[in-house]
Amino acid sequence: MDDAAAIGRPLIGITMGDPAGVGPEIILKALSNKEIFSLCVPIIIGDLGALDRAAKVLKWHGKVQSIQDPFEAGLSAGSLNVMCPYNLPSGSFEPGLPTVEGGEAAARFIKEAVKLAVMGKVGGIVTCPVNKAMLNKAGYNYEGHTQMIASLTRCDSYVMMLAGERLRVSLVTIHVPLAKVPQLITQQKVIQTITITHRALERDFGLARPRIGVAALNPHAGEAGLFGKEEEEVLRPAVTETRSQGMEVQGPFPSDTLFWRAARGEFDAVVAMYHDQGLAPLKLVHFYDAVNVTLGLPIVRTSVDHGTAYDLAGTGKANPNSLVNALMMAAMIARNRGASKGVCGG
Repeated sequence: MDDAAAIGRPLIGITMGDPAGVGPEIILKALSNKEIFSLCVPIIIGDLGALDRAAKVLKWHGKVQSIQDPFEAGLSAGSLNVMCPYNLPSGSFEPGLPTVEGGEAAARFIKEAVKLAVMGKVGGIVTCPVNKAMLNKAGYNYEGHTQMIASLTRCDSYVMMLAGERLRVSLVTIHVPLAKVPQLITQQKVIQTITITHRALERDFGLARPRIGVAALNPHAGEAGLFGKEEEEVLRPAVTETRSQGMEVQGPFPSDTLFWRAARGEFDAVVAMYHDQGLAPLKLVHFYDAVNVTLGLPIVRTSVDHGTAYDLAGTGKANPNSLVNALMMAAMIARNRGASKGVCGG
């Protein structure tokens, strides 16, 4: 790692995700982009058999180097560095067919990557998609990647952000039923989301004075209480509090205009109240190239912004752009953090 750091390239671990999904294929496609190797030294954490199968589908003929420790990684684009903490039995999976064993493998890849990042052996991790149901059936009772990684790093103050070139969106609530959203939006939770987003924009994205727009929960920002009271009772006080701490925060604004303003460059990030409020406009603009980044963790973690895409697995047609951007973002954040270890929530 010292050699990589000396030439300004952090080591970045890439977890394969569900071996039956598109993870193996998009990894090989993304790492065919030599620009990645000018920014970081990628280390695949996954199953060699799944990579071999994907290579045959893609007619990929590169070299694979199996390593036991990130410090053994080759620094050139001539070969791929692979660590295999868990090997699936030959013939135990088929592309497009999720299994509990695939869920176990995906979990083992995540655990290994997080361990390496916590130990400082890699500068960050990038995760390929997993099957949440198979993770749970394998005994890992998490809503998904984000919650599992937060648990492994013992971090309870984190924020899910989806980011592209024109829009960055942080979420106050994530995977919860829409009917439960209003009761989960508290002043403390909104302040926490704004604060973690602001700190990450400064430290991880290198913005000197980030501008944050806060989305309203109700139509017309509640219309002075006619369509809901959350704006006056929760959101506006949260904005006032964070502004008093020196953050450049505005809102709450009706989301039907806020995202248009943000996409035009008026804000560096939007804080949205719930999953689809934030992701619908984000994916309209960045369907193929958005990145999922977890803010507030003590390690650097980015991810693709799509699922396992079982319908595309094994066809060679999966689009690698989100993974390419996730790798570039992880490398950028790792460089911006430098040698600092980071603090949970900050």
